[in-house]
Amino acid sequence: MNDRQTLMRQIQEVEFTAIEWQLYLDTHRYDQRALMEYNAYANQLAMLKQQYEMLYGPLLNFGFSPNCDSWRWLDSPWPWEEKF
Repeated sequence: MNDRQTLMRQIQEVEFTAIEWQLYLDTHRYDQRALMEYNAYANQLAMLKQQYEMLYGPLLNFGFSPNCDSWRWLDSPWPWEEKF
């Protein structure tokens, strides 16, 4: 795996974990430990996404970070063009 793929894999793993904690909190809203875990993963996810966007461009075609100066997502390979 190259650096871009490794970073994307980290984003997917952390996002999956954050979603799992979020689902748990839907039924256990007073669990402070779970809330701490969710917040930690949500913060880590935000940092990973910001890092990815700084290096490779936006992850989505909306919600650009303020540092983006062009429509770089058009220049990136589309998901079906990636060679894994």
